[in-house]
Amino acid sequence: MKLSMHSKVLAMLLSAGLFAGCSSTGETVGDGAYDSDVAPVDDGSTVYGGDDEGGVSSSALTEEERMAAEERAKMEALRDITTFYFDFDTAEIKPEARDVLVAHAQYLANNPGRNVRLEGHADERGTKEYNLALGERRANAVQRFLIVNGASRGQIETVSYGEEKPAVMGSSESAWAQNRRVELVFD
Repeated sequence: MKLSMHSKVLAMLLSAGLFAGCSSTGETVGDGAYDSDVAPVDDGSTVYGGDDEGGVSSSALTEEERMAAEERAKMEALRDITTFYFDFDTAEIKPEARDVLVAHAQYLANNPGRNVRLEGHADERGTKEYNLALGERRANAVQRFLIVNGASRGQIETVSYGEEKPAVMGSSESAWAQNRRVELVFD
Protein backbone atom coordinates (compact mmCIF):
# COMPACT_ATOMS: atom_id res chain seq x y z
CA MET A 1 0.00 0.00 0.00
CA LYS A 2 2.84 2.41 0.83
CA LEU A 3 4.51 1.66 -2.48
CA SER A 4 1.32 2.48 -4.30
CA MET A 5 0.97 5.80 -2.47
CA HIS A 6 4.59 6.72 -3.28
CA SER A 7 4.00 5.87 -6.92
CA LYS A 8 0.95 8.14 -7.06
CA VAL A 9 2.82 11.05 -5.45
CA LEU A 10 5.75 10.59 -7.86
CA ALA A 11 3.40 10.49 -10.84
CA MET A 12 1.68 13.71 -9.70
CA LEU A 13 5.02 15.50 -9.25
CA LEU A 14 6.21 14.44 -12.69
CA SER A 15 2.92 15.56 -14.24
CA ALA A 16 3.12 18.95 -12.53
CA GLY A 17 6.68 19.40 -13.78
CA LEU A 18 5.64 18.47 -17.30
CA PHE A 19 2.82 21.02 -17.33
CA ALA A 20 5.07 23.72 -15.89
CA GLY A 21 7.72 23.06 -18.57
CA CYS A 22 5.18 23.33 -21.37
CA SER A 23 3.59 26.57 -20.29
CA SER A 24 3.59 29.50 -22.70
CA THR A 25 3.38 33.24 -22.14
CA GLY A 26 1.23 33.68 -25.22
CA GLU A 27 3.76 36.00 -26.87
CA THR A 28 4.71 35.56 -30.50
CA VAL A 29 8.16 36.21 -31.92
CA GLY A 30 8.18 38.45 -34.94
CA ASP A 31 10.57 38.19 -37.89
CA GLY A 32 14.12 39.03 -36.89
CA ALA A 33 13.30 39.18 -33.15
CA TYR A 34 15.32 36.22 -31.89
CA ASP A 35 16.59 36.09 -28.32
CA SER A 36 19.82 34.30 -29.23
CA ASP A 37 22.87 34.68 -31.38
CA VAL A 38 21.43 32.20 -33.91
CA ALA A 39 20.03 33.76 -37.04
CA PRO A 40 18.21 32.06 -39.88
CA VAL A 41 20.51 30.67 -42.57
CA ASP A 42 20.13 31.83 -46.16
CA ASP A 43 21.14 29.67 -49.11
CA GLY A 44 24.79 29.41 -50.19
CA SER A 45 26.24 29.44 -46.67
CA THR A 46 29.24 27.50 -45.44
CA VAL A 47 28.64 24.72 -42.94
CA TYR A 48 31.93 25.12 -41.07
CA GLY A 49 35.07 27.17 -41.27
CA GLY A 50 33.53 30.63 -41.42
CA ASP A 51 35.36 31.38 -44.65
CA ASP A 52 35.23 29.81 -48.07
CA GLU A 53 38.37 27.77 -47.41
CA GLY A 54 37.52 24.10 -46.89
CA GLY A 55 33.92 24.50 -45.81
CA VAL A 56 31.03 22.54 -47.22
CA SER A 57 28.88 24.77 -49.34
CA SER A 58 25.16 24.27 -49.56
CA SER A 59 25.11 25.43 -53.17
CA ALA A 60 24.21 22.64 -55.56
CA LEU A 61 26.79 20.72 -57.58
CA THR A 62 26.80 21.30 -61.27
CA GLU A 63 25.67 18.42 -63.43
CA GLU A 64 29.26 17.92 -64.56
CA GLU A 65 30.56 17.77 -60.97
CA ARG A 66 27.83 15.33 -59.99
CA MET A 67 28.63 13.05 -62.93
CA ALA A 68 32.37 13.15 -62.09
CA ALA A 69 31.64 12.31 -58.43
CA GLU A 70 29.43 9.39 -59.46
CA GLU A 71 32.13 8.10 -61.82
CA ARG A 72 34.76 8.30 -59.05
CA ALA A 73 32.46 6.43 -56.67
CA LYS A 74 31.79 3.76 -59.28
CA MET A 75 35.52 3.30 -59.93
CA GLU A 76 36.25 3.04 -56.20
CA ALA A 77 33.55 0.41 -55.81
CA LEU A 78 34.98 -1.58 -58.72
CA ARG A 79 38.41 -1.55 -57.09
CA ASP A 80 36.99 -3.56 -54.18
CA ILE A 81 37.13 -6.55 -56.54
CA THR A 82 40.67 -7.93 -56.51
CA THR A 83 40.25 -11.53 -57.68
CA PHE A 84 39.78 -12.43 -61.35
CA TYR A 85 38.77 -15.89 -62.50
CA PHE A 86 39.74 -17.77 -65.66
CA ASP A 87 38.28 -20.60 -67.67
CA PHE A 88 39.97 -24.00 -67.76
CA ASP A 89 43.41 -24.06 -69.39
CA THR A 90 43.34 -20.44 -70.59
CA ALA A 91 44.86 -17.08 -69.71
CA GLU A 92 42.20 -15.03 -71.48
CA ILE A 93 40.66 -12.26 -69.37
CA LYS A 94 36.89 -12.58 -69.15
CA PRO A 95 34.80 -9.68 -70.54
CA GLU A 96 33.12 -9.06 -67.16
CA ALA A 97 36.53 -8.42 -65.58
CA ARG A 98 37.60 -5.70 -68.01
CA ASP A 99 35.80 -2.72 -66.40
CA VAL A 100 37.16 -3.68 -63.00
CA LEU A 101 40.70 -3.98 -64.35
CA VAL A 102 40.36 -0.60 -66.08
CA ALA A 103 39.44 0.91 -62.69
CA HIS A 104 42.57 -0.65 -61.16
CA ALA A 105 44.73 0.60 -64.05
CA GLN A 106 43.40 4.14 -63.67
CA TYR A 107 43.99 4.02 -59.93
CA LEU A 108 47.60 2.96 -60.49
CA ALA A 109 48.06 5.65 -63.15
CA ASN A 110 46.72 8.31 -60.77
CA ASN A 111 48.79 7.00 -57.84
CA PRO A 112 52.32 6.38 -59.14
CA GLY A 113 53.57 5.62 -55.62
CA ARG A 114 51.32 2.56 -55.29
CA ASN A 115 52.41 -0.93 -56.35
CA VAL A 116 50.53 -4.15 -56.95
CA ARG A 117 51.52 -7.81 -56.98
CA LEU A 118 49.64 -10.05 -59.40
CA GLU A 119 49.45 -13.59 -58.05
CA GLY A 120 48.61 -16.19 -60.69
CA HIS A 121 46.98 -19.48 -59.70
CA ALA A 122 45.78 -22.68 -61.36
CA ASP A 123 43.65 -25.62 -60.28
CA GLU A 124 45.16 -28.97 -59.32
CA ARG A 125 44.78 -30.62 -62.72
CA GLY A 126 47.99 -30.86 -64.74
CA THR A 127 51.61 -31.09 -63.67
CA LYS A 128 53.21 -28.67 -61.22
CA GLU A 129 55.38 -27.22 -63.97
CA TYR A 130 52.42 -26.71 -66.32
CA ASN A 131 50.32 -25.07 -63.60
CA LEU A 132 53.18 -22.72 -62.63
CA ALA A 133 53.48 -21.67 -66.27
CA LEU A 134 49.69 -21.26 -66.59
CA GLY A 135 49.55 -19.12 -63.43
CA GLU A 136 52.36 -16.98 -64.86
CA ARG A 137 50.55 -16.57 -68.21
CA ARG A 138 47.42 -15.45 -66.34
CA ALA A 139 49.32 -12.92 -64.21
CA ASN A 140 51.13 -11.63 -67.32
CA ALA A 141 47.81 -11.24 -69.18
CA VAL A 142 46.46 -9.08 -66.34
CA GLN A 143 49.74 -7.14 -66.23
CA ARG A 144 49.55 -6.36 -69.99
CA PHE A 145 45.93 -5.25 -69.61
CA LEU A 146 46.79 -2.91 -66.74
CA ILE A 147 49.73 -1.39 -68.64
CA VAL A 148 47.70 -0.85 -71.81
CA ASN A 149 45.10 0.96 -69.69
CA GLY A 150 47.48 3.37 -67.98
CA ALA A 151 49.44 1.62 -65.23
CA SER A 152 53.23 1.75 -65.24
CA ARG A 153 55.24 -1.45 -65.68
CA GLY A 154 57.33 -0.45 -62.64
CA GLN A 155 54.26 -0.56 -60.38
CA ILE A 156 53.46 -4.19 -61.16
CA GLU A 157 55.10 -7.39 -59.98
CA THR A 158 53.94 -10.83 -61.14
CA VAL A 159 54.30 -14.14 -59.37
CA SER A 160 52.86 -17.58 -60.07
CA TYR A 161 51.86 -20.04 -57.40
CA GLY A 162 50.43 -22.59 -59.81
CA GLU A 163 48.36 -25.06 -57.83
CA GLU A 164 50.26 -24.50 -54.57
CA LYS A 165 47.86 -22.00 -52.90
CA PRO A 166 44.31 -23.09 -53.63
CA ALA A 167 41.50 -20.78 -52.55
CA VAL A 168 39.22 -23.80 -52.06
CA MET A 169 40.20 -27.36 -51.26
CA GLY A 170 38.53 -30.09 -53.25
CA SER A 171 38.39 -31.86 -56.57
CA SER A 172 35.12 -30.60 -57.99
CA GLU A 173 34.37 -28.20 -60.85
CA SER A 174 33.25 -25.60 -58.30
CA ALA A 175 36.55 -25.81 -56.39
CA TRP A 176 38.62 -25.80 -59.57
CA ALA A 177 36.77 -22.73 -60.90
CA GLN A 178 37.61 -20.78 -57.73
CA ASN A 179 41.27 -21.81 -57.91
CA ARG A 180 41.81 -20.62 -61.52
CA ARG A 181 42.48 -16.98 -60.68
CA VAL A 182 44.75 -13.95 -60.47
CA GLU A 183 44.67 -11.95 -57.24
CA LEU A 184 45.73 -8.30 -57.02
CA VAL A 185 47.58 -7.53 -53.80
CA PHE A 186 48.31 -3.83 -53.27
CA ASP A 187 51.33 -2.80 -51.21
